[in-house]
Amino acid sequence: MPDTHAKTPLRKGFLRSFIRWLVIGVVLLWSFAALILVAARWIDPPTTAVHMQRHLQALIRHAPYHEHYQFVPLSQISADLQHAVIAAEDARFYQHHGFDWHQIQIAAEDDLEGDRTRGASTITQQLVKNLFFGTGRSILRKGAEASLVPVAELVLGKRRILEIYLNVVEWGPGIYGAESASYHYDGTAARNIGRQQAARLAAILPAPLTRRPERMNNYSAIILKRMSQMGW
Repeated sequence: MPDTHAKTPLRKGFLRSFIRWLVIGVVLLWSFAALILVAARWIDPPTTAVHMQRHLQALIRHAPYHEHYQFVPLSQISADLQHAVIAAEDARFYQHHGFDWHQIQIAAEDDLEGDRTRGASTITQQLVKNLFFGTGRSILRKGAEASLVPVAELVLGKRRILEIYLNVVEWGPGIYGAESASYHYDGTAARNIGRQQAARLAAILPAPLTRRPERMNNYSAIILKRMSQMGW
């Protein structure tokens, strides 16, 4: 007869060892991501998970891929463009600490009613997702993202969060950041973008691979109205 009593402790020991090393691996990965956020206080990110994801997707499809990414200081991005993106993506950016619980409640209620029309992710959450997780969706990703958002808020601060986000966010196929987007769509530097142009650029952020500024008349008008309501 096989010695089942001897096999059971071996299986339990293997399971405990696996769980222990899994936890250690997760902690090390989280710590590494947190250190990257600390470094990002002074060092501009050379790339992001979204940039690498798009490059890999192009390689798999054997499609041409040309990346346009130029990091510029926040002072070189027009105030109108900064305000338009905040109005479009995260109106309470300067009031919350990484999570907009009011918007989360609204989104949850819309989900229950089967009529969700808006997202609840803040600019800080979107930045963390862009830097580390790409565009995929999963419960595990959301949990990891949520654990890094307070770190980003603490070590970076609002100005640096906005600066990095505006520079790394996807603004079209292979187009990353306000400077590249401004030259691509309007033929000028980000510092020269006016109010109307800014609203149109901000309007394509929810779906940058399919939207174009010249087609966003209705949504850009809504963004302009929000800017006026916010005193901008």
